[in-house]
Amino acid sequence: MGAGKTSVGRELGQRLNWVFEDLDDRVERQEGRSVAEIFRDSGEPQFRRTERAALQQVLEELHGGGARIVALGGGAFARPDNAELLEASGVPVVFLDARVEELWRRCREEAGSVTRVRPLLQTFERFRALYRSRRKGYLRVPTKIETGGRPVEAIAAEIVERLGLKKIEMQTEPGEVE
Repeated sequence: MGAGKTSVGRELGQRLNWVFEDLDDRVERQEGRSVAEIFRDSGEPQFRRTERAALQQVLEELHGGGARIVALGGGAFARPDNAELLEASGVPVVFLDARVEELWRRCREEAGSVTRVRPLLQTFERFRALYRSRRKGYLRVPTKIETGGRPVEAIAAEIVERLGLKKIEMQTEPGEVE
């Protein structure tokens, strides 16, 4: 939570002309309710089942072709079954990291803007415990990017470089300039 997955993902999508999707948005569309409502009404286990099904759909779509950036929720990769699914898929995975204090600050600032309710954002102590427990799984990811104190554009540029990603040139009609 708070590492910049959505912001960096959107920047990458724009930079590369790739589709960007936040997995939580897909879950919300499929369920017809927000992540916070799923947590509140059905509990975290139901949310995680729905999240896994959405992840499986996305990976099947990626194998069908096309260029896409997908931001996973903070807990998605921390689940061993999802990590195994991602590793088996062969798609590149990037771990965006920052100091826990900065992640907490970002989440608290975002919570004040009402853009996204984070059901697991309660106290700093609980947040730090969640970060530590999830981080063990994240550290298995081969590509780790430090986001602390860095602009989104610089983080996106580093990902493009490290993964060797290529921009999709938009098709134009003869005589048009892109």
